[in-house]
Amino acid sequence: MMPMTITEIAEAVGGTVTAPFAGEHAGGVPDGEVARSATSDSRLVGEGGVFVAIKGERVDGHDYVAGLGAKGAAAAIVDHAVSDADVTQIVVDDTVEALGALARHNIERRRADAGKPFTLVALTGSVGKTTTKDLLKSLLSTLDETVAPVGSFNNEIGLPLTALTVNADTRYFVAEMGANHVGEIARLTTIAPPDIAIVLKVGVAHLGEFGSVERIAQAKSEIVRGLLPSGTAVLNADDAHVAAMRSIAPADVVWFGIDPAHADEDALTVRELTTDDMDHPSFTLVAANGDTADVRLAIPGAHNAMNALAASTVAHMLGMPLDDIARVLGEQRRISPHRMAVSTVERDGAVFTLIDDSFNANPDSMRAGLDGLARWGAGRKTQPYRVAVLGAMLELGGDEQGLHRSIGAYAAELGLDRIVAVGSATDAEFDALAGALAEGACTAIASRGGTAAVDWVHDADEADRLVTSIASEHPGTVALLKGSHASGLSTLAERWAPADPARR
Repeated sequence: MMPMTITEIAEAVGGTVTAPFAGEHAGGVPDGEVARSATSDSRLVGEGGVFVAIKGERVDGHDYVAGLGAKGAAAAIVDHAVSDADVTQIVVDDTVEALGALARHNIERRRADAGKPFTLVALTGSVGKTTTKDLLKSLLSTLDETVAPVGSFNNEIGLPLTALTVNADTRYFVAEMGANHVGEIARLTTIAPPDIAIVLKVGVAHLGEFGSVERIAQAKSEIVRGLLPSGTAVLNADDAHVAAMRSIAPADVVWFGIDPAHADEDALTVRELTTDDMDHPSFTLVAANGDTADVRLAIPGAHNAMNALAASTVAHMLGMPLDDIARVLGEQRRISPHRMAVSTVERDGAVFTLIDDSFNANPDSMRAGLDGLARWGAGRKTQPYRVAVLGAMLELGGDEQGLHRSIGAYAAELGLDRIVAVGSATDAEFDALAGALAEGACTAIASRGGTAAVDWVHDADEADRLVTSIASEHPGTVALLKGSHASGLSTLAERWAPADPARR
């Protein structure tokens, strides 16, 4: 965070300063107190830190204000004064709104520092946001000091917290922006107005919340509308909904896409996209001037070629040579957890390869994950035994049963060996959606042929026992774990977390 006095922070958030009620500074605000960091986690507050007390569903941050002064905190932002606090309090109407206001002020302060240029890159899309963010951070970090969120800190709390880690040394800030409703990304762009905005894809994630794909496109377009007046929109030319956003771009538009027919003179393109038998994509990056560089991604998933292309397009715009881009992309074996993470699991004497893509799921990402599983080991003489362990996809609206049946059918038609639909013994909705997955797979096998075995289990324990048994019977088993975060598959991912991740 840029150094700020208590008075400056209070003015930025529209709050009233209240002196400590207890501790060595009781009754007065220390003169010249300067804050240098901010957090909503009281455990992370240190010397010169600002604690933002947020009331959540299970925890109220105001319960942790007392004692922060003893830890060296400079101030706490609260929606009511805490009577036994030993730290200066800044009282506001809404602490989440105040967090956003403080983050906005921090970005404004950084932009006002003429001593070093600053570029804010924001990205959104129905799929691929976090992977693209991770790859772009890796690329830009080789150029200069770069800040990006941990995991998927992309909402009204996560984005401001990340923006508050921007300081005088930060050259690049990569901001991930997500949304469940129209207007959310627009608000995020008022906190962190981008110089460059990337739109990856308009899919059907959160269709139940938005109501239509057109409304999803409207929400994603807010990142383009939120660009600074001279900002650049970086758009996926292969997605018609994204390509249509060129009409609202305030200035330059740069395209990326796999289809070379959609590329213009400013774009990078991809040629000769292939995958190896562990689904690592390889391709040639081609610049407008004819320069090329061969890339082999160290992370699996052919769909990640598009994410890598989006990140490469921005890095190249900012001056990174193609050869350096290719080298850095090839070195990235670790991205945010539960996103096509490959490891070897040893459990009760069974050994199997796990593709953990359990962070979240929607129909687009489900198909991408299943495609990767189907390609796994395709070039080997002895084929692996491929098991899809699938949970419910959430927020899909009125046709959620049909969408789950279609994914089950898609999995069956890929020629996989086993499909395990994981429901819930305690949540009838989740269990019914898993049942629809299994039903779709069985119907496709019955009508169009196929040899996959289909199981419908009703909790993580049952899935654990079944997959362990399958792996014991079939050496060389590879299992894809894929479902929405709330479906409960994360418990399997944690249970199967290996001591020694496989190096692929």
